[in-house]
Amino acid sequence: MPGRSPSLAERLEKTLRRRIRRGEYPPGSRLPSESELAESFGVSRATVRTALAKLAAQGVVMRRQGDGTYVNAHIHRVNAHMGSVWDFTRLIESNGRVPSIQVVAREERPATEQEALALDIAPGEGLLSIYRLFLADEQPVILACNLFPVALFGDAVQALDGSLPIREMLRFYARREIAFTITTVHAIALPEEAAEHLNRPAGEPLLALDVTFYGRDDVPLTIGHSFFDDHALRLSLVQGWS
Repeated sequence: MPGRSPSLAERLEKTLRRRIRRGEYPPGSRLPSESELAESFGVSRATVRTALAKLAAQGVVMRRQGDGTYVNAHIHRVNAHMGSVWDFTRLIESNGRVPSIQVVAREERPATEQEALALDIAPGEGLLSIYRLFLADEQPVILACNLFPVALFGDAVQALDGSLPIREMLRFYARREIAFTITTVHAIALPEEAAEHLNRPAGEPLLALDVTFYGRDDVPLTIGHSFFDDHALRLSLVQGWS
């Protein structure tokens, strides 16, 4: 059954993000006005406004009331310094603890419409789902689910070692490098199935991390959803201002 095609706003968001990544709109530069973008891409100003709002929510652009929309002047610096933030083994090591990974579940199945949209693949296309538990000194601290297009790994998918960090997994089995990520961090009531793995009470507020990992061609490589026990592990982000 055919899935929903990306909306005009979603396609425009992707195009603008690609142009920013390639330097066509350099860091700190002012984007064309909404009306200019609408005319250039043959869409309505409402579509442009929606696409820019999504980019602003991701920190890619900064909207200044009465002055226009600017590319985040520090976007390349952020990408360079934050690229390994969600390498959970390094995060655990930075807390002075010994990391290990347990594969909880692994499944190949067809992609849903929403998953296919997030990964730029067709609905029903093969998807590899891996649930993993990250431990710090043998204490469970992160439950992570990652979804990959099966086609990304080709014949190597059966041999894929889920106990490797994401970067190494993609590098070794898919010959792909992570160029940047887009992350949403929010609080969530811990679901019962996740609570069991993390040895925490169901319904307890915990951090949830939703991450999309992109390759150098701006194509999504994997999407991840993780529950992070911030009671047991400190999550610190460092920002700099020039």
